[in-house]
Amino acid sequence: MESVFSCCVHTHSLLCDGRDTMERMAGAAWEQGVRSFGFSGHSHTPIPHDREGVLSADASAYRAEALRLRQVYKGRMEVLIGIEWDALSDVSFAQWDYWIGSVHNLKAGGRYHAVDWDREKLICGRDQAFGGDIYALIEEYYREVGRVAEKKPTILGHIDQICKLNGDGGLFDEEHHRYRAAALSALHQADPSSTLLEINTGAVARGYRKEPYPALWLLREWRRMGGRIIVTSDAHSARHLLYGYDMGTALAQAAGFSTACILDAGGIRETTIDTARSN
Repeated sequence: MESVFSCCVHTHSLLCDGRDTMERMAGAAWEQGVRSFGFSGHSHTPIPHDREGVLSADASAYRAEALRLRQVYKGRMEVLIGIEWDALSDVSFAQWDYWIGSVHNLKAGGRYHAVDWDREKLICGRDQAFGGDIYALIEEYYREVGRVAEKKPTILGHIDQICKLNGDGGLFDEEHHRYRAAALSALHQADPSSTLLEINTGAVARGYRKEPYPALWLLREWRRMGGRIIVTSDAHSARHLLYGYDMGTALAQAAGFSTACILDAGGIRETTIDTARSN
C-alpha cells in the first residue's frame, strides 16, 4: 500500500503566491518520491489586495503549463490540475480535477478584510468591521467556512486558519465558548462522505505555527463524524513539498485515525498511516 508521502496536492507556484515555477515544483515532487502531484493555484478574486497572489480569471497559462507537465511525467507521476477556491472567488470551481475550499478573506462593512495576511490587518478588520469584537470576526469567518463546506469541496482547506496569527494566544482564546461553537458549526456543515479534511502543515513551514491545522479537538470531532483526512503541505516552494508530513501523521494518529487518503486520477483512496516514511 502506498504511503501518504506519495501524494502532494496542495501546492502553489509563481503563477499565484508561490516561490517556484510549476516546472520546478513538479520536478522536485518527482525527486522526492511523490507519485500523485497536484497543482492548486489560488482562484481569482475581485479583491484588490489579492491581485498579485491569485491566478488570472481564465487561468489559461496555469492550465496550459499543468497540461504540459502532465505529458512530461506521463507514466511516472500523475499530475492533477486543481484549484484552491476562495470563498470570495469570482470564478467557478467546477472545471478542475479537484478543488480545495478555503477562506482567506471576509467582506464586511463594504470592505474586504484579510484573515491570514498579518496581525495588523486582522486587528484593523476587527476594529473597522466588527466593533473591536474579535469573536464576532471569528464567527463570520466560520460562517464563511461553513458556506464553503456546504458546497462539498474535494478538500476542506485549513479549516481553522483564523488561528494562523494567534500562535501566542494574544489575539483570542481558542478555548473560548464562542470560538469553539463557531468552529464546530462550520465543521458540522461539511459532508464526511464527500469531503476530505486536510491536515495542513503550511503554517508550520512558514513559521507561524508549531502544529499543523486543524486543532486536535476538531480532528477528533471529524473522526467521530466518520470523516476522512488527507495530509497536505500547502507548499509555496519546492523545498516544502513534503514538509511536516511526519507531524501531520502523528496528529492524525493522536486523533484516532489509522488511515489517511491519497488523491489521484482514480479518485480518493485510503492508505494506512503506518506506511508513512519520515522526510
